[in-house]
Amino acid sequence: MPKQIAIIGLGLIGGSMAMALKGFEEFEIVGVDTDPATLDFAAGHGVADRLTDDAGAAIAGADLVFLCLRPKGIVDFLHAHRDDFKPGALVTDVCGIKTAIVDAAAVLPPQVGFIGGHPMAGKETSGVFHADGKLFQGAHYILTPRPGHRPEHLDLLRRVAAHIGCRDVVETTTQKHDAIIAYTSQVMHILAVAVCDDPDLFECRGFEGGSFRDCTRVAALDVPLWTQLFSMNAPALTKVIRDLEDNLRAYRLVLERGDTAALTQKLAWSADRKRRMNLE
Repeated sequence: MPKQIAIIGLGLIGGSMAMALKGFEEFEIVGVDTDPATLDFAAGHGVADRLTDDAGAAIAGADLVFLCLRPKGIVDFLHAHRDDFKPGALVTDVCGIKTAIVDAAAVLPPQVGFIGGHPMAGKETSGVFHADGKLFQGAHYILTPRPGHRPEHLDLLRRVAAHIGCRDVVETTTQKHDAIIAYTSQVMHILAVAVCDDPDLFECRGFEGGSFRDCTRVAALDVPLWTQLFSMNAPALTKVIRDLEDNLRAYRLVLERGDTAALTQKLAWSADRKRRMNLE
């Protein structure tokens, strides 16, 4: 009997992960979802080797389980199914926050491993209908192993990352992940939606350039998902927002003063930092 990978939740990330994992070390890919339309689409598009709406049965036979639900859904799933996972199995997730998820995984019995995961890939669209087996190509894959994790489990996820086309694997702590992701991802979504709150937004049609489209692309977000991500990482995110407010205020002040020398200096300093980051 082949080893099995269960993908719990066939949304954009879960569906893409199932597609990307096809052919991985002769594992059978089992897609799990409770939405009939999602299962119908997945069946018609070959998203997984096998499909089911029975999560309990799927994880009972799975050697590797990906939890691809919204953050609170993952927490609830871990509590509801803590005793259903196959002994010796590895459970991981793809969630954009890590501390709350890894803390919730403490309910799992000792014979079941858990390593938090976050492939840095996505789209502004959601659902299996937008899934793409190439979604993870060139992406960073962040892992937050717990103390005492099994080395073979970490090695398995490294092989998964290579198979789905990730650029590299980054290991870190849950706290560092959440602090940095608040800056590199979450505040960018906050900035995008804040720009779209401008009362003159719809007067801008015909005036949009690439910078506007790039800045606001992620504003058309999955509202329930990002509500949970923002709320469950609020301490880190609010700190980043305060820092951004300070930086924006500094630019506003030099503009209000008409201080072009200070403006030039600030622009040069910021641009140089971005160029150096691109080179490293």
